[in-house]
Amino acid sequence: MTIHGAYQGFPRALLTAVLAIAVLAGAPASAQDKYPSKKLDWTIAFGPGGGNDIMTRTIISILEKYKLYPDKIVPENRAGGSGAKGWGYVFSQKGNPYHITSTSGSLITTPLQADTPWKATSFTPIALLASDDAVILVNGKSKIRTFQEFVAQAKAKPPSIGGIGTVNVEFIVPKLLSERAGFKFEYVAFNKQGELVTALLSGALDAAMSNPGEVLGLLQSGDVRAIAFTGKKTPKALGNIPTLAELGHDLGISMPRGLVMPPDVPKEAQDWWIAAMKKVVETPEWKDYIEKQLLTENVLYGEDFRAFLLRTQTTFGDILKKSGAIK
Repeated sequence: MTIHGAYQGFPRALLTAVLAIAVLAGAPASAQDKYPSKKLDWTIAFGPGGGNDIMTRTIISILEKYKLYPDKIVPENRAGGSGAKGWGYVFSQKGNPYHITSTSGSLITTPLQADTPWKATSFTPIALLASDDAVILVNGKSKIRTFQEFVAQAKAKPPSIGGIGTVNVEFIVPKLLSERAGFKFEYVAFNKQGELVTALLSGALDAAMSNPGEVLGLLQSGDVRAIAFTGKKTPKALGNIPTLAELGHDLGISMPRGLVMPPDVPKEAQDWWIAAMKKVVETPEWKDYIEKQLLTENVLYGEDFRAFLLRTQTTFGDILKKSGAIK
């Protein structure tokens, strides 16, 4: 029986509609239906100018340059609560594959000390991309020139030490140091890198914890002075600054930088982003970013990244509980 015969007697408009539905139902999904095909919302959980912001905008620029994402990418800084505001927003987008966010150490530490409905492992893991170590800074005009002098001064008068986030890697490092070296300190949390640097330069802080790439220009100009590096090996760009391990304080603490999506996004979206990031990390622009930001390339994808987050979450939790920072 022909199609015309099967529908003989139908009004022409109704016949046209029925045939259109039948064709669509039996046709393969068009390119427009495949992921990705819409604008992407990229949450930056901290303010402009910090490591999280710099990494995000670097990745976006690479995605755009190589036309890896077919639609518009809209970055938005949603700073507040040591990352809780931004990551809470992404968590609320459960199942939505058009939201993504960059990670830092406080993705792990913030839910350890705050009543958040999410943990680092709650999100859909895409990739760990790098480990971010830190420098301990003092004002360039300070009389303190070495880590040993800093400790001696700290024992005489507890210093104020600033960092990004409330209970973050920037807090964990001086907390462990203070216990091992025998001094007390006041920790001052900031949401924005610019505010942290301003406080150090103005004399409102005695010291600060920072990613070296974010303050390299200030180090080179002499406005700030680094007295120790938290990583295993000091980058060449930092000169002869000693590592904490060389000073007898091997802490083994670093900040994981990577990407996660909301919980329960389709596997198709997770797989697409993993494949895209495998392309991103091979570009010269990414290699240049790693070198200039003085990061250590450390790449894990998907469930391997989730396992890393779980291990780090457990380690950080144990450290913070033993130090009395959390219960």
